[in-house]
Amino acid sequence: MKVMLMRKADTDTESGVMPSEDLLKAMADYNERMAKAGVFADGQGLRPTREGFRIQFRSGKPTIIQGPFEGESELLAGYSILEVSSLEEALNWARQWPVADAGGNATLEVRRYFELEDFEPGSAIDQHRALGQLPKEMNVHLSFAGNCREAMEFYAELIGGELEGLVTYSDTPTAAEVPAEMQDRIVHASLNLNGRRVMGADMAGDCYQQPQGAQIHLEYEDTEQAERVFRALSEGGAEIMPFAETFYAHRFGMTTDRFGIQWMISSRIAHCP
Repeated sequence: MKVMLMRKADTDTESGVMPSEDLLKAMADYNERMAKAGVFADGQGLRPTREGFRIQFRSGKPTIIQGPFEGESELLAGYSILEVSSLEEALNWARQWPVADAGGNATLEVRRYFELEDFEPGSAIDQHRALGQLPKEMNVHLSFAGNCREAMEFYAELIGGELEGLVTYSDTPTAAEVPAEMQDRIVHASLNLNGRRVMGADMAGDCYQQPQGAQIHLEYEDTEQAERVFRALSEGGAEIMPFAETFYAHRFGMTTDRFGIQWMISSRIAHCP
């Protein structure tokens, strides 16, 4: 089930007091623990209500009301979206909220999302259900000629994210059927980048074919970071298209890294409407 863990507002959040370095670190550690447990879907802090608006409808006519709003304890300062197996699991995570927040005096609220099964069947629900028929995840799987471990560790160090696993052929139930030279090769690797995964495996002998016709695209807001990643991926490989300004992006480039994997790196690309 999906729940929202809401952090209620207080005088500091409504006054725009920015979190300390200690609190930012505590929240990052907390979110990281939930991410590794597979329950953290998203989380954001909200600016004070003086920068927000309410849209009030009367007889179908909207009226825009600018903040700030009264009743601090009823306002929202931030939220986390969790995917858990039970409300008790959600409450267990809520109990672990960092004590560095508000000196240990924060107020949280846990609310469960409605699910389609909660509603009576009908054409409207069928329409909503159709919107959710897309895959839950779309990941990338890469093939390597024996250097999967080196490549995935390089990507993790360069790009960031969590290297969730490096499973060798010898770790599998069919290890006895695997040739000796493949025992320490990787059968499954997974690099988690904010819920999107780059996966990989070593292919045996003639099973390996260098990837062609597909690229991994990474988009960055920070142009310097994008260029740093592009240059590092290009080292020992071959640039396909220089990292430069284009009509569709502030910066864009294409390269093949030293492992034979093709990448597209961009900064502030102009997405189609």
